[in-house]
Formats: sequence, C-alpha cells, structure tokens
Amino acid sequence: MRRAPLTLLAQEWIVQAIAPGDTVLDATVGNGHDTLFLAERVAPGGCVWGLDIQQAALDAARERLAAVTDLRLELRLLGHEHLSSLNTGALKAAMFNLGYLPGSSHTVVTRPDTTCRALEQVVARLRPGGRCSILAYIGHPGGAEEADAVRQWCATLEPGRFLWRAGNPPGTPDTAPRLHLIERME
Repeated sequence: MRRAPLTLLAQEWIVQAIAPGDTVLDATVGNGHDTLFLAERVAPGGCVWGLDIQQAALDAARERLAAVTDLRLELRLLGHEHLSSLNTGALKAAMFNLGYLPGSSHTVVTRPDTTCRALEQVVARLRPGGRCSILAYIGHPGGAEEADAVRQWCATLEPGRFLWRAGNPPGTPDTAPRLHLIERME
C-alpha cells in the first residue's frame, strides 16, 4: 500500500524513537496500518496498545497483525480519552490519526475535547526521548475545529520539556491533514 506523504513523515518521526522491546500506542487504530507499522518495529518483545471506539477497527487491526509474532498486542474497544484507565506503563511512542474510520460512517469521528484529553494523558506517559505524531484530518464536519484545538493544545506544551513541530511541509495542499510532532525532551 502506498502511504501518503504526511503519513510517511509521521512514521519517519516515530521510527527514530522506537526499537524492539518498546511499548507504544496507536491511539486511533482505524484500519490498523499504524498499528502494524508500530508492531513491526517493536517486535520482538515489545508491546503495542491499540484503542478505538469501533469493533470493526479492532477486528481489521487484529487480522492485519496476524503474522506479527513475539509481540504483546493489547487492542481495546475504548476511546483514547480513557487511556488513564489502562496499565500501559511508560510509552516510547504514540500515533494519532484523527477523523473517521475509512470505509465507515463519517458521523463517528474523533472530537476536540476527547482528543485533547487523550493527548494530555499520552504526554504524561511518554518516556524521555519518546515521540508522538498527530495527523488531524480536516475534510469532515468538525475536522477543522479539531485540528485547531490540537494546534492550540500543542502550543501549551512546556518548552524545554517538550519539542513541538507544527505545520506541514511547503507545498502541502490546504485540504491535507495537519501534522503535529511532539518529543519529550527530559
């Protein structure tokens, strides 16, 4: 499958921080592409947590990851804002793709309030050197507002403790998702 340029940038950001044995999170499993990306890089011995509010997403991810062995896979039917209810331990990386599950109803979408609560919980669990990528899709009702809320939330991150890179590369269409990259420095 050919990956979109912003997805590749997000993956390049994350892959620099993870290694076999790490614990990582796919906060929005969707069709399981990022879940697989993470799993292939933390196996053997790693752990991938995957959260989604739709069973179809978890089923697709489980099927996609069937061939990845020597990995702890924890898929939960749970909104990402409830991460604190799980015993994930410290995370080396987290990935978010905000919007809706491709191929499903466009009325079931991520929302600014739950996403910002989830981001707060993720950065609290990031290990030093840990990274988070956020792709905020804007092509659905509420998407632009969520992307703006994420940008505003990222702007509150404590300088010196977190590095935040915002914005898309020059030439990225206005209709493209908004990419945010976070690294915990200390």
